[in-house]
Amino acid sequence: MTVLQSSPRFTGFIRRLVEDGLVSTENMHIAVTNAKKTNQDIVPYLIENSKLNPLVIAEKISEEFGEPLFDLSTYDASHILKDIVEDKLVTKFRILPLFKRGHLLFVATSNPTNIEAMDAIRFNSKLNIEVIIVEHDKLEKIIEQNFAEDTTFHFDEDFEIDIQESNLEKDDDDEPQGDEAPIVKYINKLLVDAIRMGASDLHFEPYEKTYRVRYRVDGVLRQIANPPLQLANRLASRLKVMSQMDIAEKRVPQDGRIKLKISKTKAIDFRVNSLPTLFGEKIVLRILDPSSAMLGIDALGYEPEQKALFMEALEKPQGMLLITGPTGSGKTVSLYTGLNILNQEDTNISTAEDPVEINLEGINQVNVNNKVGLTFAAALKSFLRQDPDIVMVGEIRDLETAEIAIKAAQTGHMVMSTLHTNSAPETLTRLRNMGVPSFNIATSVNLVIAQRLARRLCSQCKAPVEIPKNSLLEMGFTEQDIQHPDFQIFQPVGCSECREGYKGRVGIYEVMKVTPEISKIIMEDGNAITIAEASAKSGFSNLRISGLKKVMQGVTSLQEVNRVTSE
Repeated sequence: MTVLQSSPRFTGFIRRLVEDGLVSTENMHIAVTNAKKTNQDIVPYLIENSKLNPLVIAEKISEEFGEPLFDLSTYDASHILKDIVEDKLVTKFRILPLFKRGHLLFVATSNPTNIEAMDAIRFNSKLNIEVIIVEHDKLEKIIEQNFAEDTTFHFDEDFEIDIQESNLEKDDDDEPQGDEAPIVKYINKLLVDAIRMGASDLHFEPYEKTYRVRYRVDGVLRQIANPPLQLANRLASRLKVMSQMDIAEKRVPQDGRIKLKISKTKAIDFRVNSLPTLFGEKIVLRILDPSSAMLGIDALGYEPEQKALFMEALEKPQGMLLITGPTGSGKTVSLYTGLNILNQEDTNISTAEDPVEINLEGINQVNVNNKVGLTFAAALKSFLRQDPDIVMVGEIRDLETAEIAIKAAQTGHMVMSTLHTNSAPETLTRLRNMGVPSFNIATSVNLVIAQRLARRLCSQCKAPVEIPKNSLLEMGFTEQDIQHPDFQIFQPVGCSECREGYKGRVGIYEVMKVTPEISKIIMEDGNAITIAEASAKSGFSNLRISGLKKVMQGVTSLQEVNRVTSE
């Protein structure tokens, strides 16, 4: 990039910023020196490092250079002249072809001193160039939305990126551009590595003196890298560009999405969220693997009697099936597994989700958007006008949604949804606390599933452990359990095939059918404790007992069950 940072007009622009008190003489000298040394455009450098307002800079440039100032927010992006200038030139030089009059091409730029850019556009278009000054942030936004690479990235299954973290600190004249840039390669590597490690989410976190990247693997966060702190803004900007967020907006949280094609037949989505923190933007990417929705019920970890109850509830033509648990407990996978079982050609299925995490062929999925009034309740009302057989509501958050869902369940529809409670009995009392009449709860809810995800012991290195009988009894095992000839508890060890003795996760479930006895307790406004006692008498295992069964089966450890369930 050739930017005339010693031309009289450039010097006048710099002097104007200093004289108007926008930047001190010392800071401007540092900015010009660093921008020149790193071959950066001075305008984005000042916006990023001196926190100057893009509009103020654009106004000063317009006044100094005598060029018109144009508000890009009023420009219809469909009118961009994409057939006149090559896309790679637009993305390389950050200059936008707006419109043409005869042999004159009007281009938008935030820095008219970039002579190389003007020459390249003039040569490529075979037209004379007329410059129009625009705000840098608006220019970046419209270029990224209309010219940037597709947010679908293609990698072969044996794809590997050979890049060292130390390379990120290099910023010389030989630094590759576009897809070859170190920041781009580094982030692509982190995404691919996260998939290979089986991570569920990635956290990019800036702090006062450090920057760290963490993966959540098997439900536990692990620090993976510590990029240089000075790269925090570049990493955040790259992630926001990939997920189609507004890179100029750093004051409020944003949501986005990235699709990563790792082979010709498999793609993985990342749900992205940015959050302004004290020292910069924290970016979290949640990995949404569509194959997780196709595992089948046998792979989820239900006990045989629990699976039978789940399948029985799915086969009912009407009523409500509720799944509860904290964030990251696998509720979505359970819901999608049930929907896949029910997804037949003769069945009309509609879902309202916030957001849609995994696309399911043959199911009508709706993204909730509260800003425009498309709430869970509004979507549910619309579903009921379209003759659905099965309705899935991502989450019951308020009384209106609960009442509509229960009405649907009582009028011939199968309804599936989630709540955030700690156990199955508490789910029923939560509905009552929302304001749903006890009679409606008792007559509409068929089944409640509470669940957690526990790390699975590595089959290669797990080792038996002896625990005193009294301790076992205190932990919840029965005399019958302990006396069983095959009773054995295993502990994690750790080997080259696993992480700290664990590999993968398994579901732990409390599956409670709403029996006549439980219905009676609900209508009598019984509390969660009374409902739990009735559930136990009916033979339904709570989360703790289900977890202990997994321990006796050698699937997980006692430490892990203690971590995810209460004693």
